[in-house]
Amino acid sequence: MTQENEGKANEGKTLETNVDGKKYARIPLRTRVVMPEDDIDQIVTEYAKDAVQPGDLLFVTEKIVAITQGRSYRLDEIQPRRLALFLSKYVTRTPYGIGLGMPETMEMALRECGTPRILLAAAVAAVTKAFGRKGDFYRIAGDKARAIDGPTKHTIPPYNEAVVLGPKNPRQVATHLKALVGGKADVAVVDINDLGGNILGSTLDKAGEQRLVRILKDNPLGQGRESTPMGIIRTV
Repeated sequence: MTQENEGKANEGKTLETNVDGKKYARIPLRTRVVMPEDDIDQIVTEYAKDAVQPGDLLFVTEKIVAITQGRSYRLDEIQPRRLALFLSKYVTRTPYGIGLGMPETMEMALRECGTPRILLAAAVAAVTKAFGRKGDFYRIAGDKARAIDGPTKHTIPPYNEAVVLGPKNPRQVATHLKALVGGKADVAVVDINDLGGNILGSTLDKAGEQRLVRILKDNPLGQGRESTPMGIIRTV
């Protein structure tokens, strides 16, 4: 990590937070744009390995893990079926991400999760939404659907014209990256945005993952063009 970036919060974010009576720094790690031909080991070695200290936690966004696994697809590579066109019309779009609210992302959800599961999730959500309950679609569709990233106006090129799926084997990736940084820091692969977060895989126990979600609740890596796809959590 360079002197320029060390210890600085992203714009509009705070460096420190208090959780369970402890103060934590969330240090963003700025990188170049990660491309499909990149290797996650190389990225972590280049930008994080020398920055982590014993007792730290290194958190890595699910997006760069998935990209280096070849799980990003250009929009013109995806041909949505009629069902995807139909279902995507009923997904609420937010300023924080398009989710499955476009035919291409819905098509990839149908492929990733299976048509029966997506149809069940949509049917249940349609009923419960009428009673004011939210979130049932993703609770039923699962992490694979929740982790699908579609392009927004703030997305860094070339991913402003791409769909990125969730990463494969995120727990194994976290274990591997912990060994890569010499075992001195726990590692988590996270799916965090301005609406909330989810830990896809980590070297923590369940209580540690729940605490990590609270530490990252305000999305310190940001939602736009910060180019900080990794960060370090350090007890202050």
